[in-house]
Amino acid sequence: MIRSSSRHFGGRARARALPQFSLPALSAGSCAVLALLSGYVHAAEPTLATVEVSEGWYEAFSSLALDAKSATASRLGLNAKELPASVHTLDRSELEARGAQNTQEALAAIPGVTAYSPPGNPGVNYRGFGGSSVSQLFNGINVQYSIAARPVDSWIYDRIEAIGGASSFLYGAGGVGGTLNYITKLPESTPFTEGQIRLGSNGLKQASLGLNRRLGSADDASAHYLRLDLNQSTGSSSIDQVKRHATQLAVSLRSELGGGLTHTLAYEYQHERVDRPYWGTPLRNPIQGELSIDPATRDKNYNSADGLYAQRVQWLRSITEGRISPQLQWSNTFYAYSAQREYRNVESYRFNAGNSAVIRSSTLLQRHEQLLLGDRLEGKLQSQLAGLRSDWAFGLDVSINRQTRYPNSLSGTVSTVNPYDFVTENFYSIPGMQPGFRADRDNRIQNIALYLENRTAIAPTLHVLTALRHERLDLDLSNRREVTASAPASWSRSYRPTTGRIGLVWDATPEAALYAQYATAADPPSGTLATASFADAINNTGLTTGRQIEVGAKWRFMQDKGSATLAAYQIERHNIATQDPSDSTRTLLVGEQSSRGIEAAVALALSAQWSLRADYSHTRARYDNYQQNGISMAGKHPVNTPATVANLWTRYRATPDLQLSAGLRHVGRIYGDAANTFYWPRVTLLDLGLDYQINRQMTLQARLRNATNRSYAASLSSTMAYLGAARSADIALRLSY
Repeated sequence: MIRSSSRHFGGRARARALPQFSLPALSAGSCAVLALLSGYVHAAEPTLATVEVSEGWYEAFSSLALDAKSATASRLGLNAKELPASVHTLDRSELEARGAQNTQEALAAIPGVTAYSPPGNPGVNYRGFGGSSVSQLFNGINVQYSIAARPVDSWIYDRIEAIGGASSFLYGAGGVGGTLNYITKLPESTPFTEGQIRLGSNGLKQASLGLNRRLGSADDASAHYLRLDLNQSTGSSSIDQVKRHATQLAVSLRSELGGGLTHTLAYEYQHERVDRPYWGTPLRNPIQGELSIDPATRDKNYNSADGLYAQRVQWLRSITEGRISPQLQWSNTFYAYSAQREYRNVESYRFNAGNSAVIRSSTLLQRHEQLLLGDRLEGKLQSQLAGLRSDWAFGLDVSINRQTRYPNSLSGTVSTVNPYDFVTENFYSIPGMQPGFRADRDNRIQNIALYLENRTAIAPTLHVLTALRHERLDLDLSNRREVTASAPASWSRSYRPTTGRIGLVWDATPEAALYAQYATAADPPSGTLATASFADAINNTGLTTGRQIEVGAKWRFMQDKGSATLAAYQIERHNIATQDPSDSTRTLLVGEQSSRGIEAAVALALSAQWSLRADYSHTRARYDNYQQNGISMAGKHPVNTPATVANLWTRYRATPDLQLSAGLRHVGRIYGDAANTFYWPRVTLLDLGLDYQINRQMTLQARLRNATNRSYAASLSSTMAYLGAARSADIALRLSY
């Protein structure tokens, strides 16, 4: 891979319109304009830095990046080795080395993380927890809605950062099992151009462009840097008649205004449309014990002929940073997020008792409109305490988050079809389903948060880290339909969580650090507040609480040719919603869930040509107090949560220009119900890769994913398995100069 030598890698009208930013649909003509823009901006900066062969891809497999700073795990500017937590950073070079096409593929590189993406219920499991108990952030901003974390093509992202375990003290409600942060590319000081063309199985076509330029003359008193990243992809699927079109655009301008003052304006646009999306494959009866599907139905799509999932997402951020003194820095981030999502599908399928026909049901027409506005003011202070360094980070975050939903559903059977030879209807031909959207309710969440973080040296090699966050969360529900006893005209509920962390880091040697920490977290008891129903708000008087104890080590060895991490943890989550044994229509906040486990990771350069990465995670996750239909589920595994996840990635440089890679991924069994009466067995997947450097500007990359074509369930529901991707191949030509 060639890099600039100075670069661092580490429709219908809406029934009720929310404010939206506007951007014309991108097309071939738009791409031509962008190409002209590339030439125009390039003319303003005719001299590019000398390019040289980068070892970034090789290094991505031979280092755990313990010296990489993590903005997600701390606001103090600390690196992974300095933090009392399991911290993982997937930088751009590693995303490229793995050939990660989207964010969920990339998550496979984080120890213990599993991800799945049904259109209406994408999710991540981390340390035995999932759903709203794992925070997923975008540039450090929590939109408080799990569907916002659908897989996105990875081109526009610079890196993904992760912190394992309780972490609400950093970014607010959620984060019992961990926090994931997707960070978009921003301008750099060195000009460059890069691009990619990818072709693959199932009609995959992807074109990507990246530009980074300095605007104006080098003699100007102020410096301005522009970055533009554009990605368009189309393709189908191994599942019948699924078609996907996606566009992402990220544009940012950084202005260095002198005196240490900088301003960055960043805009991001994402559009995705999936025609006849896949919701799952029916499980063969009896649904008990080890599950299976009829192999002849693996690629069948039982959705309506014109089923649809579509989303449009826009981000705007204004980031100002300055320095009051050498010891005191400040920053302010104003952010706005706008999203609209639409569904038009028949979503549930099950076999009849004799497995001779598939029964289709659960018709849903849905629109979500969400608007998030916020501002975050932060500061960092370097100081002394009894002659030893003591650094502080502090801030105020204020936001208003509003979501309106427009559901129209039918619960009855739509049709019963031959499992192998069938035709499905157009959506609006289903009796009782009419076009048009009618709002159900508005969810408005106002959040004011204060937070403080400190790192103090109590000895030259011993540091204590503390953090505290207090939030005022006000949830207001407004009924947009008929008022009933269970759905009043409005309802309000307030939450006041305070969460924190205390940790100790001991630099046992210059190469090794040992740590211990205690952290707390809080999250909604029955999902995100942005989708909370009247029943949730009325019955659930408080947030759940979580706490974690973790000990671990991080070290480098073999003269920095190897690095490793090891962590052991125990997490408890209290006050979760569990069914009232005497009234199945009500919930009680008395439930408990826990997990304990270990995580280990190692990266090693075995020779000048051969490197490897490996990680292993084992989690003992359990319900401790949980009721379902009057029956206790204590001691059972949470659904879709494997006990064991392991990865082995290796890369071999066969010649100076040719690199071969292989990856094994093992995921343990997952249960489909809280009673653990049925499960999908463990699975091991194989991926293969090849990278050939054609010349100093071009690299050819080929990938074979799920090489053995294993059928496996990425997640389970009561009657269906959402299958992981079948075998596929793709080839990409990457250019950089």
